Amino acid sequence: MASRPRPPPPAEEQVGQTLSLGEFSNVQSLSLSAARMILHAMINHRKKGSNNGSGVMRETETLNKTLDYLELFARFKDEETTQSVENILGNYDELETFEKSQLASLCCVEVDEAKTLIPSLATKISDADLKDLLDQIIAKRQFMDS
Repeated sequence: MASRPRPPPPAEEQVGQTLSLGEFSNVQSLSLSAARMILHAMINHRKKGSNNGSGVMRETETLNKTLDYLELFARFKDEETTQSVENILGNYDELETFEKSQLASLCCVEVDEAKTLIPSLATKISDADLKDLLDQIIAKRQFMDS
């Protein structure tokens, strides 16, 4: 009896001193704020479509829970600030998109905090550059809070 060949085991994903994301290595990663912005844009687009009779917008429990989570934990609530933070992070080519999205989502204040929560930063960016990056992100958050 012939059987199908087994698929290769999934690569192990690890976020430590070295970043090993397996099959997700070359995948775009979103901050919570960017995910919130995209999800709201999608919902608005579908609602407009349902008003024209071309589609129906169904709200599911999963969608509602995801929205609740993003509303609670997304650090930047408006599109302009979210895009501004994404642009700041875009200037740091040495960082992986996963690291950038984590920095935007966590909004660390201190370099040590960022390196503890995202250990792969330790070998990719100097403390001075990381502090400058964190200060720019914090300035956007303080601007938004005022």
